[in-house]
Amino acid sequence: QVQVEESGGGWVQPGGSLRLSCALSGVSEINSVDWYRQSPGKERELVARLTSYSNSHYIASVLGRFTISKDNGKNTVYLQMNDLKPEDTAVYYCNVEVFGLPPQFALSKYWGQGTQVTVSS
Repeated sequence: QVQVEESGGGWVQPGGSLRLSCALSGVSEINSVDWYRQSPGKERELVARLTSYSNSHYIASVLGRFTISKDNGKNTVYLQMNDLKPEDTAVYYCNVEVFGLPPQFALSKYWGQGTQVTVSS
């Protein structure tokens, strides 16, 4: 059974940093990762993507400030967020595509439970 444990959110002043994590268990390998966020009254938006070829993509508003990564040895994905701004305030979700356990190694996607990030002075 696959489990996803998301963590790292919290309150931070403008200009501060946070690192979000999603730790997975019950998987063989992480294939690709998306990080989304949702603010009150807004639709969920894709913030960053790490492809299966380890190419990273970001929306314009976070480019140069956020970094997406994964550690296959720890089955954990990360979103490092620097120089945070009040408009980054949202609930952040990981969406991870993984290979399951043998013998099937089935490819599936899972959501984290979400973590609140609040940026204010």
